[in-house]
Amino acid sequence: MKAHLPNHPTQLYFIRHGEVEEKYHKVFGGSRIDMALSPLGQRQGEAVANWLKDTKIDKIYASPMLRVQQTLAPSAKQRGLEPEMMPGLREIDFGDWTGHRWDEVQSKFGVSAFDWLEIIESNGIPNGESVAGIRSRVQECLIRIVNAHPHQKVAVFCHGGIIRVMIALLLEWPLARMAHFNIEYGSISVVELLPERKHAVEIELLNFQPPV
Repeated sequence: MKAHLPNHPTQLYFIRHGEVEEKYHKVFGGSRIDMALSPLGQRQGEAVANWLKDTKIDKIYASPMLRVQQTLAPSAKQRGLEPEMMPGLREIDFGDWTGHRWDEVQSKFGVSAFDWLEIIESNGIPNGESVAGIRSRVQECLIRIVNAHPHQKVAVFCHGGIIRVMIALLLEWPLARMAHFNIEYGSISVVELLPERKHAVEIELLNFQPPV
């Protein structure tokens, strides 16, 4: 009961999937390539479950993509929770960049792949998802999750790009500012929501990778 008193914050645990198969390292996969985890990525999923084992999680939401499903499997099994799939949490569609390595983007498209957040927010990636579309679908998921779980702890397993978007939405930042920090494979970021406080959104943990 104590965890659900009005002065207890809603806690969102944003968890990025583990490392993907080696052939997709530094490749824009996005929502079009449903890649699996590498052996290290599988261990990272176990490490996340182990780190969270003493934390009461009321609900798990997740992207339906394979790399996310494989990452959350140890946590769901450990808790006996059935994750709720949210298609709106799938990774960003990188359009014509899909399947290209980061170092190929410069030669093929004349831009730096490291500027992808700024590019999405300005002109967009050719045949890729618009910033308005990304914001709309992620915001819909975020509002639904927050409204359904006041003063509870919720785990959201998804993708690095989507975690950046959720944090940007919560802090009311432009997406380009999310380039100032990384969201690594198998990392956990925790955001607390407490409207009763002056600073209603607080980042409690950012990009923490439990030891494998």
